[in-house]
Amino acid sequence: MSLYHHHIKRPVDCIVSMLGFLLFTPLFLLITVLLWASNKGSPFFFQQRPGKNGRVFWLVKFRTMNNRKNASGQLLPDEVRLTSLGKFIRKTSLDELPQLINVIKGDMSLIGPRPLLVEYLPLYTTQQNRRHEVRPGITGWAQVNGRNDISWEQKFELDVWYVDHISWQLDSRIIVLTLKKVFKTEGISQQGHATMPAFKGVKNT
Repeated sequence: MSLYHHHIKRPVDCIVSMLGFLLFTPLFLLITVLLWASNKGSPFFFQQRPGKNGRVFWLVKFRTMNNRKNASGQLLPDEVRLTSLGKFIRKTSLDELPQLINVIKGDMSLIGPRPLLVEYLPLYTTQQNRRHEVRPGITGWAQVNGRNDISWEQKFELDVWYVDHISWQLDSRIIVLTLKKVFKTEGISQQGHATMPAFKGVKNT
């Protein structure tokens, strides 16, 4: 991989994330208070996700869904549990703001394949699993080329393409396209889902 990837990308991640966290501290605190009131004291969502080389870490986001359950004690579908405030925060991508902490810690990068669920790990093909050769990102090539409005297969192809083409120019382009996506609120979810359907692995043909 490039000199940029090995020696420049990580320092840039740290500097930009720390500056961003300081800049957005007032907004961070405001959202925390609003979600604390809305979610009865639970403003943050923590979940284990696989990072570089499959190493599992705790990802942190703003909590946009409540914990409503059905009569059997099972959580209701995501689209039902998504609150009005949570819908706005997710629409504006503000739910990703706490992940700056993950970047500073070294779990993530600003740009890279999105960290998915741990239970997906056994379902990947060898090629799809290459997305874990780099740190996962807050945004990435798949996010600016459809986000949740494309198939899993397309998403993984874009992730692996990014792994093979990391460069300063590509990361800069992804940042610009991400800002455009945020303002246009495109590709946030698939029809009938809060985000997109669960990954079931490669279909047998």
